[in-house]
Amino acid sequence: QLQLVESGGGLVQAGGSLRLSCVVSGTTLRMYYGGWFRHTPGKEREFVAAIRWSGGGRYYADSVKGRFTISRDSAKNTVYLQMNSLKPEDTAVYYCAANTKDGGLSLSPGMYNYWGQGTQVTVSS
Repeated sequence: QLQLVESGGGLVQAGGSLRLSCVVSGTTLRMYYGGWFRHTPGKEREFVAAIRWSGGGRYYADSVKGRFTISRDSAKNTVYLQMNSLKPEDTAVYYCAANTKDGGLSLSPGMYNYWGQGTQVTVSS
């Protein structure tokens, strides 16, 4: 069993930066991927970024490529999402997720079996 707790959300002006953190409690020995997704009302949960926990692969949605960076500190069991050059359309609730069930490339919500509670990011224009 894992528990994920996000932090770091808030209100920022367009062009600004935020760093989201996700602390993973429990054993991560079988964790294949850590991911970030976001959700806005009326839309489906959207993939943002993913990282292979054992290292070697980072993946991004086209909409955030070049602006967001996903990283992880395995010693601290923490996944980060550095968000730069934020735009109003980045406004959403951001969720951290963990995949411990399937080692395949994990870019969709269905690949993840553990989720955090979400943190609100609001970008003003």
